[in-house]
Amino acid sequence: MRVVKIGGRAQADPRLFTFLGEAWNDSPKSLCVVHGGGDEVSAMQRALGREAVFIGGRRVTSKSDLDLLRMVLSGVVNKRLVNGLVAAGVSAVGLSGEDGALIRAEIIDAESLGFAGRPTTVNSKLLLVLMEAGNLPIISPVGYNGESEEGGALNVNGDDAASAIAAALQADELLLIADVEGVRDEQGEVLPAITLESARELIENGTAAGGMAAKLESAHSALVAGVDRVRICDLAGLVDDGRGTFITQSQSVVT
Repeated sequence: MRVVKIGGRAQADPRLFTFLGEAWNDSPKSLCVVHGGGDEVSAMQRALGREAVFIGGRRVTSKSDLDLLRMVLSGVVNKRLVNGLVAAGVSAVGLSGEDGALIRAEIIDAESLGFAGRPTTVNSKLLLVLMEAGNLPIISPVGYNGESEEGGALNVNGDDAASAIAAALQADELLLIADVEGVRDEQGEVLPAITLESARELIENGTAAGGMAAKLESAHSALVAGVDRVRICDLAGLVDDGRGTFITQSQSVVT
């Protein structure tokens, strides 16, 4: 089982649907895709006269931003990916974290991040039913507010969502795809493998910041929850199992 998270910028690569189709055909009924789309959300915020603000790679989300997130991520981005995959011959099904309470979430810090959430539970049975029927799930990381009696949405970081889904599915690999080849060191060189300890050092010294810091934190959560391996890479890593940076729990398993 493999869970893949594809960032918004990587989605612009013309090879996207070909590579996803190859990955699905290589691992039928055992692939799940989570997508981002942050740049498009930010562009829509600016068009509405709002400022996009991030803390630690996570978007500060006001209540008025939630419908915008639904529109851009669960509507435009999700359906564009599904349409492209169907055209490429893949039976793709689009979902958001709200559908079937797929991703239940709780507010992280209302004072600083607003309606940004962290996953608490994942409806893995829904995903397994879809995959067993031959469908590739394409998931928007807009979560269901499990803390509110009235429900509602929460903005879940795509890497956090993918990490939680990978843990729930007991995935062999979590693949975090960005617009860079992997995690870079202080000299800007791509690291083939790092431990969680080294990842923490990169965050603390500022080498890994913003979205990369968020990815490393999500990698930590996935590994601690039992996911076998995590890899951060560019889109070509979908079809090249050795590409990118492997994140491991300890030095003894770094190769």
